[in-house]
This record gives sequence, C-alpha cells and structure tokens, in this order.
Amino acid sequence: MNRHLAASAAALLLGLHAVVSFADDKRPLVSWDALGQVTGVMEKGRFVPQFPKEIAALDKREVRLEGFMMPLDMGLQQRRFLLTAVAPTCGFCLPGGAEQFVEIQAKAPVKYVLDPVVLSGRFVLVHDEGGGLLYRLTDAVAVEKK
Repeated sequence: MNRHLAASAAALLLGLHAVVSFADDKRPLVSWDALGQVTGVMEKGRFVPQFPKEIAALDKREVRLEGFMMPLDMGLQQRRFLLTAVAPTCGFCLPGGAEQFVEIQAKAPVKYVLDPVVLSGRFVLVHDEGGGLLYRLTDAVAVEKK
C-alpha cells in the first residue's frame, strides 16, 4: 500500500471516528453534529442534499441513534415517529431544521417517553423525496442505554 493511500485511509477512519462512537454491540452511535453537516446544492433547478463522506458511508448500515421522540400519531405506542436532536418544547413548534430529524420506522411499537431514547436500525439517506426529511431509520428497535 502506498503512503498516499494509507494516509487517505487513516484520515477517513479518523473522520468516521469523530462521527460515530462504538459500543460493545458494534453498531455505531451517530452524532447529531455529524448529521448537521449536510449541505444543499443546486441540481436541475432545485436544491438536493449533499451528505458528508462520513455520513454517506453509513447509508444502509446498522447504526444507533439517541434522541427525543416526536409522535406522528395518537397513542402511547409508536411505530412511525420522528427522532429529534433536542426535546420538543411545544406541540406546534419544530425543534430544529431538517438535519435535526430522523424518521423512525420501528419493527415493533415503541413506548412514547419524554426522556431520550436509543434506537438501532438500518440508516438510510433520503436523497430525493418530497417530505423534506433527510434521514430515516428502518426496522428500528429500542436499545437499552448503557
């Protein structure tokens, strides 16, 4: 392996380590700061998301996310909801921009709580959807915090 390739690989690994932290279960915990690094670029007359390399590398991989539940339906059990970086303080106010939300599609209903939750699932980048969301976690399950 040449020096340039080794240096590039080392830089990528260091950058990825800054984005995620690993627990005993080997699923990376993705930080909200890293998710916030997305930018918009103009393509064919409209803005599309441009994801940093470190986040793009996590597309379709199993990850963990920690955040606050924002229900989309009535009830204590939620199968589809938003996970937010900060606790919602108002039922009618969004607690951030699109980069501060992840759509959750849970395998089984998750009990709604006000405290932060940790979820694991398949992380998906949303490239071209009209819903305004940038990230999705599918087949999500609640994980016990350590």
